[in-house]
Amino acid sequence: MMIAVYGSRRQEKAAPIIADFLVKLRELGIGVEMHWKLYDHLAYLVPAALEGVSRCAADLAPTAPDLAVSLGGDGTFLRTLVWLNDICVPVVGVNTGHLGYLTALCIDELPQLPQLILDDAFAVEHRSVLDVTAPQLPDSVGAKALNEVAIAKEESASMIKARVYLDDKFLAEYSADGLIVSTSTGSTAYNLSVGGPIVAPSLDVRIISPVAAHSLSMRPMVVPGSSAITIIPESRSPHVRLALDGRSVLLDAGTPIEIAPATNTVDILQLRDQSFADTLRRKLHWGD
Repeated sequence: MMIAVYGSRRQEKAAPIIADFLVKLRELGIGVEMHWKLYDHLAYLVPAALEGVSRCAADLAPTAPDLAVSLGGDGTFLRTLVWLNDICVPVVGVNTGHLGYLTALCIDELPQLPQLILDDAFAVEHRSVLDVTAPQLPDSVGAKALNEVAIAKEESASMIKARVYLDDKFLAEYSADGLIVSTSTGSTAYNLSVGGPIVAPSLDVRIISPVAAHSLSMRPMVVPGSSAITIIPESRSPHVRLALDGRSVLLDAGTPIEIAPATNTVDILQLRDQSFADTLRRKLHWGD
């Protein structure tokens, strides 16, 4: 078995726990490929724990992992997916931060992960992905998003006007500071912060949410996950900002942005005895 490990470089407090985890994997004969930034960071903190661990060179994905482990929060989890570069492999998130809706374990539970895998304690959840097409979209941003696609005005510009088409039929023109198209997985991310609904991740839907809409009638809207969404943003500024899971680029105003369901899914491991409701109560402190 081979495990790919990606993580934030700010792991000083967690380094002894990560070291314990790596030693357990070595004792079980499980191979490890680690992203070079995390490897170099741990080589300074806990060098002995890296015995037998393969260092993935810069800009290279792991070769043939059976499982990927993400050490950090939701942002780290999303960067893990970019590193995997469409390798179809289950990913388990280990939270070292505060929220971490995509994570299954906290950092203190990391050494238990090998035994949890052997005990078949995880269920695989297949999460839908957005496929984005737009002229001028660079490889550094990619073309896929698990959480959301966000279109925003330039920093000092006035609002944008975004014409939105749903399956080639005109839906509305949004006047706002920005517009978000979110998956159900991303409903607890940027979408939640602008007042969009929380959606169970098992539902294949898209949420269209304006950011600071300039009309009280413009509200978040839920549409089928199979929908093809086209957005044409206009602005007094020559550019608008397009972000895919936080990876952003400036595009010319008036550039059509097409959002469709991707053919692949992201496979996330979650503990079988933990539900989405459990996660919401724990993360949002419902009932405290």
